[in-house]
Amino acid sequence: MSTLDSTNDSYAETRSTNVRWMVCAMLFVATTINYMDRQVIGILKPTLMHDIGLSEQNYGYIIACFQVAYALGLVAAGRLVDKLGTRFGYALIMGIWSLAGMAHALVTTALGFGAARFALGLGEAGNFPAAIKTVADWFPKKDRSFATGLFNAGTTTGAMVAPFFVPWITLRYGWHAAFLVTGLLGAPWIVWWYWKYRTPAAHKTVSRAELSYIQSDEEAPTEGGRQPRWLQLLAYKQTWACSAARFLTDSIWWFYLFWMPGFLDAQYHLGLSHMGAPLMIIYGASAVGGIAGGWIPKVFVKSGMREGNARLLAMFICALFSLPMLFASHMTTITGSILVLSLAVSGHQGWSANMYTTVSDIFPPRAVGSVTGITAMAGSVGGVLLSLEAGHILQLTGSYASLFILAGSVYMIAWVILRLFAGGLQRVKLEA
Repeated sequence: MSTLDSTNDSYAETRSTNVRWMVCAMLFVATTINYMDRQVIGILKPTLMHDIGLSEQNYGYIIACFQVAYALGLVAAGRLVDKLGTRFGYALIMGIWSLAGMAHALVTTALGFGAARFALGLGEAGNFPAAIKTVADWFPKKDRSFATGLFNAGTTTGAMVAPFFVPWITLRYGWHAAFLVTGLLGAPWIVWWYWKYRTPAAHKTVSRAELSYIQSDEEAPTEGGRQPRWLQLLAYKQTWACSAARFLTDSIWWFYLFWMPGFLDAQYHLGLSHMGAPLMIIYGASAVGGIAGGWIPKVFVKSGMREGNARLLAMFICALFSLPMLFASHMTTITGSILVLSLAVSGHQGWSANMYTTVSDIFPPRAVGSVTGITAMAGSVGGVLLSLEAGHILQLTGSYASLFILAGSVYMIAWVILRLFAGGLQRVKLEA
């Protein structure tokens, strides 16, 4: 028996495993559920405006409630994940937002939706801090943007699935059922995650070869030292540069997510039953952009480019894809609008795959959750301000022109900020 055990141990040390990609798949599914839950209200916007009398401005306030809670929750969630670890922390976070999503089925007023969206924002805020920390634990720096692009494709997968799934349920069982069913999707994932997930060093099926690859950076994912304080992290200009970039660009994704279905319905009178195909094309393009944007830096690095420069060049290319939005208000056909929006959202997702990864590139693992929370909070603050302004603009003018110009220009501004103030994405050395 001892000889057999020794043989098995030797095999486990030398065989090639790919457990990290299974972990990435789990993150992808969680992110898909996350975006399905938050996308429901955007798809049902015309229905809710008819059934409970929502105005554009009230809708803007409801979305802002979500984003205020999201901003508050991001900092707390990052800290929570750093303290509790991703195994328990991620499961807890999923449980909170799933219950909040189902709570939408119990309300029928703008005030009630505002309260439900606030609770949803608090819970959903934890997804990206937890996922980014998991990627930092399971992947070396050279693979992180690609892994991030893969799990971040869940944002677009959720946004693609929801336009078919939600109308089908709503037309048969009513909009209350749509919120209830999507909220329930989190339960099986929680069981799967808590049953299967461990850190790389504690995972029984990770071979020594894979563990060595995961920890191949100069600074291993298990790097020690005390958890830094928020004020300590705010002393670094890199924290502020990443926060400013996310303040500018995250808000545009919120705009695409929550207002694009309403724009297509108002501009081309699609209705709930015909919304699915255009949104699937647009969000499908964004999924491709997210994966490609995360893959491009790896190609540049293999050609001999430094990792920070490769990341910045990839982000510049992604920013170019948003420029056609400057002319989006001049599109007179749905085909033209779908093309421009597809380019823009694909550019955003490619940008985001790299933007999320900059934190784990710049900061050591013990600070990744907290810094991700800080920068993502800045992104949510930008989203709150844009939501309030979008509701106000649309209530007064009914025109998306100024909003499209904003969406087309901010990525280049954000890129310049990162280029000038993030020090070429050089690694930060924190105090022990």
